[in-house]
Amino acid sequence: MIMAWLVLVVSGILEAGWAIALKMSNGFSRLVPTVVFGVLAALSFAGLAWAMKQLPVGTAYAVWVGIGASLTAIIGMVWLNDGASVGKILSLVLIVAGVIGLNLAGGAH
Repeated sequence: MIMAWLVLVVSGILEAGWAIALKMSNGFSRLVPTVVFGVLAALSFAGLAWAMKQLPVGTAYAVWVGIGASLTAIIGMVWLNDGASVGKILSLVLIVAGVIGLNLAGGAH
């Protein structure tokens, strides 16, 4: 089960990668970011699917989306000039708290 969690975390990180590549592809009009998007998306979804063989669907999906959404938002704020605010940072904390809450509530068992 530890391997499933590791694959899930890596897949969540890859989700952030494909989201950033999607932005950089400029609507699939730039070849390299479009190819990067496709590869990272395929790997991310494959990892999620593999992890779901051992983990509950709700927990696995929430962790995957939580990691991907949080990292994407942080990357956007830090490197892509999306702008940071107290509201955005508080919302990221709430996402992480929700994922942790799902796990503590027994969703991983």
